[in-house]
Amino acid sequence: MKILVIDNYDSFTYNLVHYLEDLDCEVTVKRNDQLTLEEVAFFDKIVLSPGPGIPDEAGLLKPIIEKYAPTKSILGVCLGQQAIGEVFGGKLTNLDTVYHGVATKVTITVDNEPIFKNIENTIDVGRYHSWVVDEKTLPEELEATSFDENGQIMSLRHKKYDVKGVQFHPESVLTPQGKQMLKNWLDS
Repeated sequence: MKILVIDNYDSFTYNLVHYLEDLDCEVTVKRNDQLTLEEVAFFDKIVLSPGPGIPDEAGLLKPIIEKYAPTKSILGVCLGQQAIGEVFGGKLTNLDTVYHGVATKVTITVDNEPIFKNIENTIDVGRYHSWVVDEKTLPEELEATSFDENGQIMSLRHKKYDVKGVQFHPESVLTPQGKQMLKNWLDS
């Protein structure tokens, strides 16, 4: 399977790449400002990596989602999830508490999300962020699939397209079931 990882200039990008390679994927990494929209067409699935800042500062990140959401399987991680939220009409909110290298509990709120197949309903995840998609602005076509203990959206999916996001980092050692989540996504 040919996977394109959009590198949003984040130190965690290659942790994601190594997990995907361990899962027998052929992975190509391109920085968000060092590719064309046309290059994306040649890949089976797209991973939107974490990154600093906000989605509007991340090169072609949002245009890639806009163009390929109807036809490609897309997984957004952290900044990637935030970009998915914004592309479909949601807004971000800046948290009062910054989560950087923090493990917290997340509760999965849907039974039929393939990423969470064979994973308990409450899990530990590694978080590295200060922004989240604001649930009050979540557009109709997106559905939250998990929340933290403060009611913040920790994962979401598009109701029609194969587009999903996680606010936490599945590639972090603080997310013990993260590699299984990536495998589940690849298998879905």
